[in-house]
Amino acid sequence: MFALSVPWWELVLRAAIMYIALIVLIRISGKRQIGELSPFDLILLLILSEAVQNAMNAGEESVTGGLIVVCTLLGLNSFIGYITYKSKKAEDIIEGKPEILIRNGKLIESVAEAARITESELESALRENGVFQIEDVKLAILENNGSVTVESYNEKPHATISQFQKYR
Repeated sequence: MFALSVPWWELVLRAAIMYIALIVLIRISGKRQIGELSPFDLILLLILSEAVQNAMNAGEESVTGGLIVVCTLLGLNSFIGYITYKSKKAEDIIEGKPEILIRNGKLIESVAEAARITESELESALRENGVFQIEDVKLAILENNGSVTVESYNEKPHATISQFQKYR
């Protein structure tokens, strides 16, 4: 139950490789994939977890092996969190940057295309923010997590992006 069938360091290495690979692949897949999960996204995440399980544990079924993999993943996650907290450049690379999606009632199509946001998803995000037409949007920002923050012409102004950046 506690005896390992592979060396402990191999489990650490396998977990680290899969963790980093998944971060890179999910980051490449775009912000839209990270925001709210559709049923298809949830199924994909469940299948991904099953697919990487054997690559991480090398067929190891002991409690000790499971604990080593879990501790490695939690440790890596904490380390990545610390690195992104300390370094703005690392944060931009790992988590991405917010991007302006709509400015002065005009959609920036290159941002929408890069994030693979469909027209219906954009309309839904606008409605969730109380806006029903793109022309009524003063500024819409696609956040790191895939959500959209909207400021309409009817709202009082909030902090601008440049004001936010001076604190970073």
